[in-house]
Amino acid sequence: MGDVEAKSPVRAAGAKALAAYLRDEIASGRLGDGVKLPAERQLSEQFGASRGAVRRVLQDLKDRGLITQAVGSGTFVRPGAAKALPAPEIVIDEIAGTQTSPAELMEARLLIEPLMPKLIARNATSSDFARMMECIERSEAAQSVEEFERWDGELHRTFALATHNSFFLKVLELTNRVREQGEWGRLKRHSLTPERRKEYEAQHRAIVEALRDRDADQAGDVLTEHLRQIQRNLFGM
Repeated sequence: MGDVEAKSPVRAAGAKALAAYLRDEIASGRLGDGVKLPAERQLSEQFGASRGAVRRVLQDLKDRGLITQAVGSGTFVRPGAAKALPAPEIVIDEIAGTQTSPAELMEARLLIEPLMPKLIARNATSSDFARMMECIERSEAAQSVEEFERWDGELHRTFALATHNSFFLKVLELTNRVREQGEWGRLKRHSLTPERRKEYEAQHRAIVEALRDRDADQAGDVLTEHLRQIQRNLFGM
């Protein structure tokens, strides 16, 4: 049974998505030196890959000198691992030959992100929802705009992961790279009042609540309004 499970198309795709995710996170530095990776069970649930497939992905990274494993302690990023990998591809910017502006980013997000709830409602696991709640709680506890923005971005990336579709993950990776640019940060600092932050936090919880109820239409409506409000607050549109 284990061999059949590991070779099924869905689980094979999950293993590929996991491998790509870990390589990109290490290469970008988001999984920095010494950071502990989630447990095998959590990775299996989050990416829809069998436990055997997860072990093979981790063994490959270990063989390449990117991670270390210690029985009873867990799996950790090896110091200097990012230097052993090529920088993550920035496909859109390479094709366009220029940086994506915050206004262009919001236009694209309004077209793409509302498509995700249907896949999330169908495919998300308990581990996905646990990660969403962790992002919400950390964003609500954030003491600075930068910290709030980090966990806000991580929540939206967790939505992409919960689709269990690698296309959306790639799109949200590019989204977060634009958010790391200085212009986005300047706009967010000027627009993020305490009142608006509370509204964003309430919208985040409403989105996740609808997703946990597997109500894709409600989640899509709240997510769309959330993005439109961000757009209005940033640009006065």
